[in-house]
Amino acid sequence: MSLHEGMTFEGAWKVTESEAADRHGNPFVHVLTTPVVVEWMEEVATAGVQPHLLEGQGTVGSIVKMMHLAPTPIGLVVKVTATLTQIDERHLVFRIEAFDEVEKIAECRHERVIVDLARFHNKAGRKARGTGTS
Repeated sequence: MSLHEGMTFEGAWKVTESEAADRHGNPFVHVLTTPVVVEWMEEVATAGVQPHLLEGQGTVGSIVKMMHLAPTPIGLVVKVTATLTQIDERHLVFRIEAFDEVEKIAECRHERVIVDLARFHNKAGRKARGTGTS
């Protein structure tokens, strides 16, 4: 594993109609919806660390503490930057910020846990079959 504190990862998206709040259950609010901002923040952190993990490993989100600071209209581009601020064994902590073309729109403290994917999916499969998780 080649992860180290201070690593930075980025992504960018153009906001479309499908990411508007009124398409996600919040009528009359035609700007980028908060759940999509959270999704993009998680996506940047996930995609950023994945190439640095051992084969068969992945990460799962465990904590998201996000503040949505400003609205973003349809058509603007949002850039998300995630910085890996802490590594504690399998636990990764990120500081994530999102900016549209005008201003900072969100900030987040996000934690992810490194998992063995085969074990993780096996446990989820047992749960889905109703055979327990131990």
